[in-house]
Amino acid sequence: MIGTKTILSICILVLALAGATTRAEEKTVPSPDLPPVQVHVLTLQRQEIPSLVEVVGTVQAVQRASIAAKVSGFIAEIPVVLGSRVNKGDLLVKISAEEISARLLQAQAQLAQARRNLEREQKLLRKKATTPETVKSMRDMYAIAEAGYREARTMLSYTTITAPFAGVITRKIAHAGDLATPGTPLLELENNSRLQIVTALPEGVATEIRTGERMMVTVPAARLTDQGTVAEIAPVADPRSRTVRIKIDIRQAGNLRTGQFARVAIPMKNTETLLVPASAIVPFGQMDRVYVAEEGRARLRLVRTGERDDGKVEILAGLNPGDRVIVDNNRLLVNGQPLKIVQ
Repeated sequence: MIGTKTILSICILVLALAGATTRAEEKTVPSPDLPPVQVHVLTLQRQEIPSLVEVVGTVQAVQRASIAAKVSGFIAEIPVVLGSRVNKGDLLVKISAEEISARLLQAQAQLAQARRNLEREQKLLRKKATTPETVKSMRDMYAIAEAGYREARTMLSYTTITAPFAGVITRKIAHAGDLATPGTPLLELENNSRLQIVTALPEGVATEIRTGERMMVTVPAARLTDQGTVAEIAPVADPRSRTVRIKIDIRQAGNLRTGQFARVAIPMKNTETLLVPASAIVPFGQMDRVYVAEEGRARLRLVRTGERDDGKVEILAGLNPGDRVIVDNNRLLVNGQPLKIVQ
């Protein structure tokens, strides 16, 4: 009686023999000859392309100021709102400071008294009724009183804040009735007729930039793409970010606003690379393939691609200068298929 193990061994042997027979039959079946395909080829050569470094920046006004008070007092008047356009010298803030007004009146009275005393002593000196030293003392007292009057008058002028230049109110922090203190911002004023982009460049890139150089800038929100001019370059790098701050002047456009996001393309030295037409790339899943002509047949190459621009694709790996790349009729090519190359 045949055991179970013996039967299992016989089955495995039969299957193995059947598989060997099938593989032998496959090897004996000749593969059909592939028809030649008519193609155009391009001999690869290294080409110089401009190299760009893109950084981000912010649109800012060239001329802007934070308006603050120099004296303490309650705000009596602030006749501007957000978006108000003002001319140079227009009233922005009026501060009520009665103590400064009182000090001016006091200084004015002291100056008048010192003037009368000086004039009296000068008359007495002409009559030989006083001494030159007394007149000199009165003259010094008059100079002190005059200085005090000028100081009080200047302090009173600080209660009226006017626009230092023509522009637009972009921020209103204080309102009538608020207490103004020295150094505390009340308004922000910007001259939006002149705008620029402020950005920071890596310290290695900044060494290649010069004042007056032109570069491409883009402000997506304003739909603006234009050439800008480098206006300022910081002489030192930020030790924390290792970047250098630069400012780029741009032309005024109707929909440009300060604070908008911008991109700046920094031109660098040209680099050499290999470029092929986009038609030469045959996508296959996540891979990019290219066929080259070798000895009259198509040979498959897997490539790593880079930038794509103007119908051309940068080849980072997989091809070498001198390779003859097939640029058309390549979608159905098979590796090793004969070619008919059209010049």
